[in-house]
Formats: sequence, C-alpha cells, structure tokens
Amino acid sequence: MMTKGNQTVTRNSLLCIHHQMRFEIEIEPIFASLALYDVKEKKKISENFYFDLNSEQMKGLLRPHVPPAAITTLARSAIFSITYPSQDVFLVIKLEKVLQQGDIGECAEPYMIFKEADATKNKEKLEKLKSQADQFCQRLGKYRMPFAWTAIHLMNIVSSAGSLERDSTEVEISTGERKGSWSERRNSSIVGRRSLERTTSGDDACNLTSFRPATLTVTNFFKQEGDRLSDEDLYKFLADMRRPSSVLRRLRPITAQLKIDISPAPENPHYCLTPELLQVKLYPDSRVRPTREILEFPARDVYVPNTTYRNLLYVYPQSLNFANRQGSARNITVKVQFMYGEDPSNAMPVIFGKSSCSEFSKEAYTAVVYHNRSPDFHEEIKVKLPATLTDHHHLLFTFYHVSCQQKQNTPLETPVGYTWIPMLQNGRLKTGQFCLPVSLEKPPQAYSVLSPEVPLPGMKWVDNHKGVFNVEVVAVSSIHTQDPYLDKFFALVNALDEHMFPVRIGDMRIMENNLENELKSSISALNSSQLEPVVRFLHLLLDKLILLVVRPPVIAGQIVNLGQASFEAMSSIINRLHKNLEGNHDQHGRNSLLASYIYYVFRLPNTSPNSPSPGPGGLGGSVHYATMARSAVRPASLNLNRSRSLSNSNPDIPGTPTSPDDEVRSIIGSKAMDRSCNRMSSHTETSSFLQTLTGRLPTKKLFHEELALQWVVCSGSVRESALQQAWFFFELMVKSMVHHLYFNDKLNAARKSRFPERFMDDITALVSTIASDIVSRFQKDVEMVERLNTSLAFFLNDLLSVMDRGFVFSLIKNFYKQVSSKLYSLPIPSVLVSLRLDFLRIICSHEHYVTLNLPCSLLTPPASPSPSVSSATSQSSGFSTNVQDQKIANMFELSVPFRQQHYLAGLVLTELAVILDPEAEGLFGLHKKVINMVHNLLSSHDSDPRYSDPQIKARVAMLYLPLIGIIMETVPQLYDFTESHNQRGRPVCIATDDYESESGSMISQTVAMAIAGTSVPQLTRPGSFILTSTSGRQHTTFSAESSRSLLICLLWVLKNADETVLQKWFTDLSVLQLNRLLDLLYLCVSCFEYKGKKVFERMNSLTFKKSKDMRAKLEEAILGSIGARQEMVRRSRGQLGMYTVSSPSERSPSGSAFGSQENLRWRKDMTHWRQNTEKLDKSRAEIEHEALIDGNLATEANLIILDTLEIVVQTVSVTESKESILGGVLKVLLHSMACNQSAVYLQHCFATQRALVSKFPELLFEEETEQCADLCLRLLRHCSSSISTIRSHASASLYLLMRQNFEIGNNFARVKMQVTMSLSSLVGTSQNFNEEFLRRSLKTILTYAEEDLELRETTFPDQVQDLVFNLHMILSDTVKMKEHQEDPEMLIDLMYRIAKGYQTSPDLRLTWLQNMAGKHSERSNHAEAAQCLVHSAALVAEYLSMLEDRKYLPVGCVTFQNISSNVLEESAVSDDVVSPDEEGICSGKYFTESGLVGLLEQAAASFSMAGMYEAVNEVYKVLIPIHEANRDAKKLSTIHGKLQEAFSKIVHQDGKRMFGTYFRVGFYGTKFGDLDEQEFVYKEPAITKLAEISHRLEGFYGERFGEDVVEVIKDSNPVDKCKLDPNKAYIQITYVEPYFDTYEMKDRITYFDKNYNLRRFMYCTPFTLDGRAHGELHEQFKRKTILTTSHAFPYIKTRVNVTHKEEIILTPIEVAIEDMQKKTQELAFATHQDPADPKMLQMVLQGSVGTTVNQGPLEVAQVFLSEIPSDPKLFRHHNKLRLCFKDFTKRCEDALRKNKSLIGPDQKEYQRELERNYHRLKEALQPLINRKIPQLYKVVLPVTCHRDSFSRMSLRKMDL
Repeated sequence: MMTKGNQTVTRNSLLCIHHQMRFEIEIEPIFASLALYDVKEKKKISENFYFDLNSEQMKGLLRPHVPPAAITTLARSAIFSITYPSQDVFLVIKLEKVLQQGDIGECAEPYMIFKEADATKNKEKLEKLKSQADQFCQRLGKYRMPFAWTAIHLMNIVSSAGSLERDSTEVEISTGERKGSWSERRNSSIVGRRSLERTTSGDDACNLTSFRPATLTVTNFFKQEGDRLSDEDLYKFLADMRRPSSVLRRLRPITAQLKIDISPAPENPHYCLTPELLQVKLYPDSRVRPTREILEFPARDVYVPNTTYRNLLYVYPQSLNFANRQGSARNITVKVQFMYGEDPSNAMPVIFGKSSCSEFSKEAYTAVVYHNRSPDFHEEIKVKLPATLTDHHHLLFTFYHVSCQQKQNTPLETPVGYTWIPMLQNGRLKTGQFCLPVSLEKPPQAYSVLSPEVPLPGMKWVDNHKGVFNVEVVAVSSIHTQDPYLDKFFALVNALDEHMFPVRIGDMRIMENNLENELKSSISALNSSQLEPVVRFLHLLLDKLILLVVRPPVIAGQIVNLGQASFEAMSSIINRLHKNLEGNHDQHGRNSLLASYIYYVFRLPNTSPNSPSPGPGGLGGSVHYATMARSAVRPASLNLNRSRSLSNSNPDIPGTPTSPDDEVRSIIGSKAMDRSCNRMSSHTETSSFLQTLTGRLPTKKLFHEELALQWVVCSGSVRESALQQAWFFFELMVKSMVHHLYFNDKLNAARKSRFPERFMDDITALVSTIASDIVSRFQKDVEMVERLNTSLAFFLNDLLSVMDRGFVFSLIKNFYKQVSSKLYSLPIPSVLVSLRLDFLRIICSHEHYVTLNLPCSLLTPPASPSPSVSSATSQSSGFSTNVQDQKIANMFELSVPFRQQHYLAGLVLTELAVILDPEAEGLFGLHKKVINMVHNLLSSHDSDPRYSDPQIKARVAMLYLPLIGIIMETVPQLYDFTESHNQRGRPVCIATDDYESESGSMISQTVAMAIAGTSVPQLTRPGSFILTSTSGRQHTTFSAESSRSLLICLLWVLKNADETVLQKWFTDLSVLQLNRLLDLLYLCVSCFEYKGKKVFERMNSLTFKKSKDMRAKLEEAILGSIGARQEMVRRSRGQLGMYTVSSPSERSPSGSAFGSQENLRWRKDMTHWRQNTEKLDKSRAEIEHEALIDGNLATEANLIILDTLEIVVQTVSVTESKESILGGVLKVLLHSMACNQSAVYLQHCFATQRALVSKFPELLFEEETEQCADLCLRLLRHCSSSISTIRSHASASLYLLMRQNFEIGNNFARVKMQVTMSLSSLVGTSQNFNEEFLRRSLKTILTYAEEDLELRETTFPDQVQDLVFNLHMILSDTVKMKEHQEDPEMLIDLMYRIAKGYQTSPDLRLTWLQNMAGKHSERSNHAEAAQCLVHSAALVAEYLSMLEDRKYLPVGCVTFQNISSNVLEESAVSDDVVSPDEEGICSGKYFTESGLVGLLEQAAASFSMAGMYEAVNEVYKVLIPIHEANRDAKKLSTIHGKLQEAFSKIVHQDGKRMFGTYFRVGFYGTKFGDLDEQEFVYKEPAITKLAEISHRLEGFYGERFGEDVVEVIKDSNPVDKCKLDPNKAYIQITYVEPYFDTYEMKDRITYFDKNYNLRRFMYCTPFTLDGRAHGELHEQFKRKTILTTSHAFPYIKTRVNVTHKEEIILTPIEVAIEDMQKKTQELAFATHQDPADPKMLQMVLQGSVGTTVNQGPLEVAQVFLSEIPSDPKLFRHHNKLRLCFKDFTKRCEDALRKNKSLIGPDQKEYQRELERNYHRLKEALQPLINRKIPQLYKVVLPVTCHRDSFSRMSLRKMDL
C-alpha cells in the first residue's frame, strides 16, 4: 500500500492477453505496441509493451534481418499497474510494418479496399502485393514505418464488464457508432458501483480490483497520419474520441480483428518477468511464453522507498528539423546507441529488444516517415543503465537517410548527421528535455566528455549549430537521486567515507578546510529537497544521518560533532513525512514508512557485520536489514573518483565492467540472504567502508546515548518537532539499546550494569520533561499530548524489557507524581485522568506484567500448596496467628505493603478504586475505560499459556484480591440486571433510601412485584444492597456493559484465587460486608443468565443494545476458549519485541480523551451485539455458536458463584452470625434456580441446596419462611423440566424438604401449603410449563414416600398422598387452561374459576388473583389488573383484621367499597373460612401490613396507567391512614405528590379521556360447549369498532372450529334457536352503551362517573310492525334492550355474564321525540362549545335548517303535529313533541346568530342562504307549533298525577 496526501493508494493491476490479430489481407508482418495514456494529465503512464501476432510464415520473411528471438521477447500477455485509476485512462495500440516505398496512405490502401471474402476474386492483385512485400522485407527488413493505431477507453471496459452479469464479457468495438454508445454507456454502468473504488481527484471513481474479465475484439484501426505522430497529436485524438461527434468517425477505418483479454491481475502470475526481464519467481520450464510486468510511470507522485535495484533509462526521440539541411535527407531514421567510449565498437548491448528479437541489442532504429524532411517520432527506447557510470558514458544518435528504391550504387543507408548526450554532468545523471544541435560529420576524439552544445572547433553543424533534434531522456533509478540537495549531501558524506578531497559538486570545488561548513549547510538544506526523492531514498538518508551522529567525522584532523545538526535534520524530515503523507498512518498515528524503517531497516552502524556476531543464527553475522545502497554500492553518480575500481572490497570489479549484467550480479552477489529476504531486500552493504572507518575513527558513540543526549539538550522548534513525533525517536532508541545489548553480548548481564549512569540520567531527564509537557499542555494541544502520552507509555513498556525494572518503576512514579500534583488544582480532572489511564494501560500490556508484579513474594504466604514458592520471602514463620490475620487483610486491601509489593497491579487497582468511587467528581465518563483496562488484563492472563497451571493462576489472582473489595464498594452503582427479570420490563425505580438501612427483609415497593404473581423476591434487588446509602446521595449507575465487565473480573478472581486465602478473609469480614458480597453474587446470577438463541436472533437484548464485543471478551476471560489475540503476549516485533499489540486507542490521535476507539481489537466475528442492521449477515451456524458460548459462560459463571457460596457457608457455619448470612446464601441459591440454567449447573445446585437444608433445617422452616415458599416454587418448576436428570434431582430435593419439615414437627403443613401455592403460581405464570413431566415427578415423590422405611409407620406417607392428589387436581384445571392458552377471555374465566375454588384458602386465592393481574398486565388491561390487586388487598385486609385489630388498618372489604362495588365478594364470612392462626395459613409475605401497603401501591400504579385517576385517589384514601399511623412522612409526601399528579391529569385531560367500549356477545351452538346460549358483555379497549371485535372473534373461533363453521349474526334481533343450523357455531355481537336511569344521572356527572362501576347497558333495535327494520316516520318503532351484568365494570375480568334483560318499546311519536331532543341537544352543544368550532356548527345547522332530506325536522312536524291525535293517550306525546319543536327553533336561531359572529366575509352569502332557509322552516312550523291541545289545558291536574306516565304508557315487556 502506498499513500499520497490522505488518500490510500493501492496498486491496481490489469492483465492483458493478446490472442490474435487478423487483417483482411495477410501479406506482411505487423508489429504492435501497447501503452497506457492518461488524457487529463497528458501523460504516458506506462512503458511500451511490444508484441506481435505474426504467423511463422510472415516471420520467415524477416529472417535475414532479425536475430533469433529470445523467449523474453515473445510475451503476449502483460501486467499493467495503475496506481491512480481514473476515467481518463486509454489503452493505446500502435501498429508498425516493414518500411516500404510510398507514404502511409498508399501502403494502407490495400488493407482498406480488399475484403477477406473476396480473396478468390482478387487473387492476382493479392499475389502481386505479396511479392512486393516480400521484396521490401528482404531489402528493408530492419526498418519500420508507422501504420495504424487505435485506442480503448479502459474504464468503460472495466465498468461495463463489471456490470454485465456474465462471467466474461465480450465487447465489440468498431468505429462506426462506437464513440457515441461508449460515452453514453460509461455513466450508466458506473452508477451504483461504488463499493470498492478509491475516489480519484473528483472523477468518477473506477474499480480495478474486482471487475469481471472481458474479452475485447477491436475491429477497426485508424490509419496513422504521417504528420501526426507526436504525443500532442495523440492526446488531441483521444480527447476527441470521448466526444460523441468525433472527427475520427469520418475517417475510413482499416478493418481487422484484434482479440484482447483484460482481467484483474492474479496475485502470483506464473512465468512472470520484471521490467528488467528478471524472473519474478524462478520458473521450471524456460520454454513457456512469459508474462511481462510493465513499468508504470504514475500520473502523480507515489511515495514509496526504494527497496529493489532498478536503473533504467528511457529515451524518447521526438522530432527532427532538417528543413534547412542541404542535400538529400528525406526517409530519415535515427539510430540510438549507448556508448561507454568513443570507439564505434564501444556500444553496449543494453538496449531492450522489442518483440520477436534478441533480449538486448546495441542499437535501436526509429520508424521512417516516407519523404519527410522534418519527421516526428513516437519511439520509446529503453536502456538498462550500468550500475557505475563514468564521464565517458553517453548516448549517441546517428541520423540516416534510407533509400527505399533499389538503385544502382546507392547504399541502403546514408549517415546524414550525428549528435550525443553525455550521461554524467558534474557527477550527476543527465536527464530531461534536450534540443540538440546535429553535426554533419563524425564527432572528434574525446567528444563524449563534452556536450554537443559546446562549439567544437572545425566541426560542421546543421543549421548553424541550432538545436534541431528534440529528445527526452527519463531515468527510473534507485541509484540516482535526481535531486540536487540529496546529491550534495550524499556526495559530501561519501567524500568523508572515501577521504577524497577536493570534492567537486556541480561547479564548486570544496576543499577539506571548507568541508565542515558545507556539510552542515547541506544537512540543513535537506529540507528544501523534493518530497518524492526524499521518500525514495529515505532509508539511506536516515542511515547516513545516524552514522554522522554515531561517528563524528574527522575533518582536517578535527573531530566535528554533527549530532545536533543530524538530530534536527531527522526531526524535520520525519515531521515533513508525517504532515504530507497523512493517509499513511496506522491506528496509532505512526507513519508506516517510518515504522517500517525502524522495524526492518535501522541497525546500529557500529555493529560491524564482519565481526562474527553472537547470538542465534537468525541475527547472525549479517543483520542487514536490507538497506538501500549503503556504501560500496553507493549511487554511482556519487562515486567521484572515477579512476579507481568500483569498490575496495571487490577489487575484481573493474571500473568499466565487461557487461553490466556481471557488474550488477557481482554487486547483488553480496546480498545477505537471511533476514533480509523480507521483500525489502536489495543490494546491501559490503564491508569495505566499515573497515576503512573503524580503522580510522577515534570515537565510537552509542546511538541511543547520543539520541537521548541530543533530545534532552535540544530546545525551541527542534524540541517541538521531536515531541510531535516522539514515538519515532523512542522506538529508535529502544531498538538501538536492544541491538547494543545483543551485539555486545550484554543480554545476560545484570540489568543494573547494562547502561551507564549518564545515559540513565538522560533518560530520567527526558521522561520527566515529557511528563511535564503532558501535564502542562493537555488542554491546549489535545491530540499531540495524546500521541505523546501513548508514545511515552510504549517507551517505558519497552524499557521494562531491557533496563533495570526498579529504574523504570521510578520513571513511572515520576510521571504519576507530576500528574497527581496537577490533578489537585484541576476543576475537571477527567481528561488528565484519562491520559493517565492510557499510560497505565499500555505499561500494563507488557508481556511480563505478571512477573513484574512479583506475584510470588506474598505479603503473607498462606499454607500454600507449593511451599517452595514462598520460601524466598518466608518471614511468616515467626508470626503469631493474629498478626497473620492482620496481614490477610493487607492482601485484600490496597494497603501500602500491597502496593509496594505489587507495584503495577497496585496502580491499576488504585485507578479503578478512584474512578469508581461515587464521590469522585467528574470521572463518570471514564468508568468504561478503566473497567475495560482491568478486564483486558484479566482476559490476557486467562488466555496466556504461561499461566494455565491452576497453582500459578492462583498466584496471578492474588494480585487482584483487592478487586473484590473495590467491587463490593460499588454495589449501589452497578447496573441492576435483576430488573430485566421483570418481564414487563418496567423500570423498578427505588431511591436508595427507601430501604431502612439494614432491613433485608423489607418488601420492595415495585409495581412489578405482584404482576409476575410469584411469592419470590426476585424482581428487585435484595434490600441489603443499599447499605452505604446513608449519604442519601443518588449514585450514577454504570452501564450494563461496564457492570458486566466488572462482575466478570470479580468472578475470575473468585474462581482462580486460593480457597484457603478466601476463607480466611471471609472469616474477617463483618456481617454487613458478607451480605454485600452475597448481593454481588445475586447480581452476577442475573447478569450471566443464559438468554437463549431467540435473543441472539432478535438482537435487541434489553441490556446490551450498545455493547459491541462483550461476548467475545467474556468467553475469553472466563472460558479462555477462543481467546482473541492475547493482548500482551504477542509483540509485533519478533524477537526484539517493541510494540505490543495493546488495545486500540494506544497511539490513535483520534481516540479522544475518553477512549472513543476502545474495542477495536477484538475479533470482528465475535461482536455479538452489533446493531440490528448487521444482523442480516449472521448465518444460523454463527447464531448457534454464539448461543453455545453464551450457555457455557452462564454455566461457568454460576458454578463459580456456587463455589463461592460453599466457601461462605463453610466460613460462617462456625461463627455466631450465621443466620443472617445463610439467609443471604439461600437467596442467591434460589435466585440462580429461578434463572435459565444448564443441567450441569442444576445438579450441583440441588446438591448444595440439599446439604444446606439438612445442615440448617431450622433456617428454612422457622426464620426464612419466605425462602421456603420460594424454594418450593423453584423445585416444582424444575420438577416439570423436560430433562430427566433435572427432574430426578428436583423431586429428590422436594421429597427431602417435606421429610425434613415432617421430622421437625410431625406434620408438614408449611411445605404442603407452600407447594400447593407454588403449583398454582407456576401454573398461572409459566407459559412453557409441562404438566406431563410434573405428573411423573409427583409419581416419583409418591414412590419415595411409600418406600421410605423409617417413616412407614407415621402419617407421613398418607399426607404425601393427600398432597399429591390435591396437586393432580390443580393440574387438571391447568390442562384446561392450556387448551385455552390462546383465548384470553376464556383463560381469565378459568383462572377466575380456580381462584373462586380457593375461596377457603386465602393464600392460594391471593396467588391466583395475582396470576390474573399478571395476565391482564401482559395484555395491557391495566384497569382489570388494578381490580385484581384491589381484590387481593381486600382479601389481605379481611384476614389482617382478624389477626390484629389496629385502628388505622382497613376493616376488611367494606373499606374498599368506594373503589369497587365488587370487592364485597372477598369478605370472609362463610363458615368454612379458615382461621388465620393455623400453621401454614396466611403465612405469605402479603399477609402483613407492609404486604397490604405493597398491594395497594401497585393497585394505585395500575389505576394510574389505566388513566382512572379518581380511583387512584380512593386507593390512597385507604393507604394514607396507615402511613399516618406509622408517621412515615416520606411515604406520605410521595403519595401526595402522586395525588397531585393524578388530579392535575384529570384537569388536563378533560374531554380527552377514553376508557372502554362495550359489546354484547352471545354464543349459540353446541360447538361452544359451556358457552352455548350464554350472553356476555365484553369490555374492549377504547375506540374499538364493531368490525374489529367481530373480526377478532370470528377469526379466533374460525381457527378453532373451522372457518366455514363459524357465522356472525349480523343483526341484533332476538335469536330463534330453532332456526339455526345445529352443526354451526353462531356469534351475535352488538354495540352497547352504558345505561343510567334519570335519578342516577344526578350522581354520575363526570366522564369518569359515567364509565366506572357500570352494571347496566342498552342497545336499540329499530323495527316496524310488519317485520321490516325501517319504514315511514309514522310506522317506525324502536326497541330498547337493557342488560344487567353480574358484576360492575371494570371487574377482575374483561367479560361479565348478563344476568337480566328488559325491553322497552317506543311508539313512532316517541321515536320522533327522542330524535328531536337529540337534534336540539346537538345544536345547543355546537352553539355553546368553547372554543367555538365553526365547521361543526355549520354542519349541525345545515342538517337542521338547510335540509332537503325527506326526514328532516319539517317532515317530522308535518307527520305528527298536523292534526290532533284521536287517542287521548297520545295527547301528552303530541304536546311534548310540540314543545320540542319550539325549543328546536329557538336553538336554531341561537346557532345562526353565533355563526354570524364567527364567519368571514367570504361566507356572507352562505349565511344569508341559511337564514332564508331558517325563516322558511319557521314559517312552515309556526301554525303546527302554536296549536295547543285544549283538553290538556282545562284543569290544572293534581300534583299526584302520573309522574312517570311517559314510560308507563309505553308498551313495556319484561324479559328475565
């Protein structure tokens, strides 16, 4: 990879293979060349690839002229590299043919006229052409002429090939229409393919790494114009080709067929040759056609250091102007030769051959343009430069006139001019553009040293010595720098090496006395050099600078110290690279060029490769890290004394070698073949100059010492730039130190004596100043300081490997001191602390971190399994035990002795303790970072093979014992994993101070408690969690991810620590602290519960949305199974490790202060909790694998917890505090049974539980009665497991529990009660509960009881039998519930029935009520859930009032009447009610005052969720007296707060509240079983449409009985059973509304009143006497049906039976009265609405006055009021209707008036229209309204008269 700017550059390579080239006629050989051009840059971007596809017959024509072809010239496939692909790259193919008489047009003519098809027709003509061609080949075979060309737009091919869906793409290219179609297609095919490309300079990006191979068939070539040969012309053509209306289209093409395959180049092509024609890999068979690698000339600079020898010269003759030359010179060719002397025989065979010729030749000819005196050329002549050049090497150009016709005594070629270019000028390679004069005669002797521009005496020149020949010379060389500044520096350094004065540089001569100044100025001038050559010669440059530091040169007898100058130059070069090559940094911000220099290239200059070096062969005698051109093989251009032989060490290489190949081979022969073969290899140094130097120089400095010194003393900008790239100097220093130790055999020396004092002082000073830089500048230069901080840390990390550890620790301490002193003065310390954390993390990633902490020198060696270990520090012998115990505490606390002994571990744990301390201000953001640090450390210990032995692991764990204490301190801040157990996921928010400080048994006040309907306190944290919250301060809690990591660390330590040590420590802990520990374990159980595959598939686990890679780390930390790369063990520097692969933001400039880049390192495929978007790419197998790992982790974690519990039990069983602790142990144990566990764990868990119960039976049956209930539930749940081993263990445990209880008191009422309750609870809540397995377990228990010999004589077996039968009964009910699992109403009915069955057993009834509450909550029926809770509370109140008579407690159910009239059914008045004093009755935790409070609080919460705030008030009315009696001001304030909230919601939501919609549902048909002919009122959520419930029920029963069987009756008429099909199931659904009598309406004022406590509902059915539903007004009757239900809504279920039905029939006039009253009401409402709603008002008005509808008000009046009825019974109705109309007209008038005030001017007309209608209506109604019935107004009737005559007169029919 290479980088430019901030854009990463990849070599994109294309493979082109040429198959065939056929023209319409085949008469002569054709030669092709192929190259890439970039139109935009106007640059040729590759060298030429020459190929020809001529048949053997054609080649035969040239045999006399062409030497036998070398296999290397027969290549037909080439690999092109394109560093910067763009839309502007063209593949240009040029064709040449043998020179013949006539211009190109004539010669090309036959190719255009003749068609292959007409071959027979034109036979004679063809024969003639063939013989002509034959003649020309014979005579002019060695000359060529341009013939034709074509170009292919490369990116079109690539992108179209990519976008067509075929394996390989055939693309036809022909001139006709191709231009247009190509350019159009270009865009379309590139869109949407942006996946892998790099964007280049804003162009459409191009993707060369992965396109589909394409086969191109080029069908047309353009004839080459003789006067258009130059590159300029070519670029014009290419630019033109991209336009749709190309000029080229109009040209007549030469038709042909050239087939080319283009595909991405393979990784390792076979038979491949480099541009130098060397084999890339040696290949077995030398007769195979090779593939050529084609050298790229990148369009822009590419920054890569030279690593291979390359020394090529390209010569491009461009044009010649012989217009002013006398004499005949028309068919001109140029012969180019590379000469090493003046003699014609001195031409060197270094010119590469083209195709089908020899590999190298001594000369090359350009193509001839017929009869052109000033031709252009398009040749590229490639020359292999000799490694050493002298002043005599030059390029010679000879110009010939070729005579095409055969004439007598005319020679074939006549020389017409000469010119040349000397290769060296002032010792520098001469390249560039030249415009040379041409001499008419041969140049004189010794001409080669001069340039042709020099007017030599007595020579004749063309055109008066003007420049007439343009030529360009380009070098691609890893030997010639082609940069004046670098050249000067290298030349001077070289002169010092060789000791040759004076030095000639350019035009200057530098004498020895002047050398020092020149050298210094050349060093500082290095900054001015171009970046590209600096990068190319980077390795050499840095080597030379380092050499100057280490070996100050002796100039004129004086030692000159260049250390400072070199240091400055190095730091400026390094900063320059860093700034300019930004995209080239690794994640630590290190420039990769520099990193690889240190890694591969740098070595100490004074380790002479000749001295047999010590140590392993890998670093044997020549540790040549493949540096470039080190000395003897220095750039030849620097070899100033030309006369001497090339190298003192190889005298056999003469100055002018026989062949350049031998020369290079002899140089490369000295290549080191060991380590240097790492791709970076190249020719490396031979020993000569070292010998000369070492003999001569008096001083030998050590590089690291010099470097440290220079760095300490430098100042100003130099120091600044050194700080910017501190990593580079640090790493150089470390590598230098390591080399020094290695080569001087000091690796085994004592560390203290390895380095001199002076050096150590320098290092101390350096570290100290850098630390103070960090401390003082961290706010200003954030990024720089982060880099500096990590660099310093890595440096110290490396020093730990080579220097005295005590010394390095003192440096660390120095750093810490400076940081700490700064911290005191900072308001927000987090940034600096974050830096310190990074620092510490890197230090601790040392591979010998554990050893550095001296794990074996125990503070107090316990009775260790390996006594030898402690012998070194065995001071314990003389101690008495209490002293020892004192010291045990030291091991578990961050005491001074601990921190002295285990220095680094002490620092890590101190950081952890400081950051996690809740009092620490402003460090919250660092929790994750510090926890990850500890976590990563433990992960690496765990996966480190060195510590796999358990005894060693125990030692490692000892370093982390204080971790347990630290984590115990953080308990209140840990994420509460137990919350997620509350399946509703409702947050359990309890302020820490809600707990009395030590009452672990206080019931937690959480909404979720009863919802899950269990008697298990698993839903919230046990109370003792909050021990320290005396401050009452709310802690910030950690994220789930951080908490999880912390707990993992805890478990790791507990798992690996020595048991005896733990036991001793537990003995010392107070009860409080032990409880703390148990709480932690309780949390661990929840945290590591197995979540199952489903969660992985859903990917939205509640706790780990953000956590990316937890699982990978976890599995690694605890199982050590598939460890990610171990953080500290692997060092990326091989044997002399330097950088650890430590965690991510190490050197990242971007990782912000808060380690934004944490988690980079872990394996990508392990990041389980990726965002959902990524979920798609997970295969089933991966999910399986993740679930498997998760399961293993859960098992492992729980087994560790179990082991720890065992240790706790062993410890406390002997102390007096055991009761309080054992309860906690049991709690954790039960909690773990409640979570999903593996069979492996459960077996161990049951064993522990049985042991616990048998050791401490009284614990369970007397103190922890709650736990007993819990245990029964857990055991029963596992009794229904599908795994037989778990079942057998669980039934054994359950049986032993009963037996134990029986043995204590000869009955086991308690367990009996608890088991029955548990079963009910289990049945109610568990979805996946299997009663079949449970029955088997019960059978097992029965068998145990029957075969238990000891107890056979007692009542025990019978009691067991009773119990088992009882349980079977419950199970049968359950089976029914199973059937109705999908039918929520039926399910609740069944639960209701079961609960009713337990009327006599309050505990069980309570359980079932809670189960029902749970079910309702699941379905969001909060009002019903609240009712269940109110019923539960009433039940508890009944029994409490029997147990204890307290004034402030509710007096049984009666108190709750205001909340719901249904509550009275909970009153315990029947005879069979148990007395609450019996053993085992009312023993649940709810039958206490706090239990009652808990239930009521939940009820209030549920009412609040249901939006029934008035009921909330009623609930609190019961609660307030209790709290008042307890003087609990805190609770009261909470309650009043909630009341305020409730009432303000009533105010705010006025008019917006919705409670429920009611439907009457009747079931008809035997299919329904119990439901047949039953009628219910269903309560559905607010705004449920009839269609919705109808669809739901129809769908549900349709699924159950079959869709064709179920039918919904569409009307609401009474159903006649006889008319129904007996085989079908009918459902009748009618919308009903709550119905209230007139007197009730006085009390039911608010919306809430009208929707609460509802028992009567009504629906209306219209009918006419003749059976139709609707008729004329005067025959339209209406039936009102009023239903009464058995209980008031809302009740504890959502459907209630209808118990009573009555019907009222309204006569047509009564119907009319109702309608008119309704209309009038609507009008009144619309008129007085506030704020006014004009739309609504206009709608109502329109319906009242503007109506033309036939049943409008007018028609009603005309039908019923036009005449007085004959029947006196109807008088009253007539009168009532008349009054209604009177009211109606009044209301209309009000409405119109109101509307007038609301409308805008645009509605004026509309208003007038309404008013006209109204007056019309009023006039029509006037006579009808004013006609009174005289009989009614005769006498004033006595008051007693029929009060309810209206309803009495109607025909009323009762229906019961």
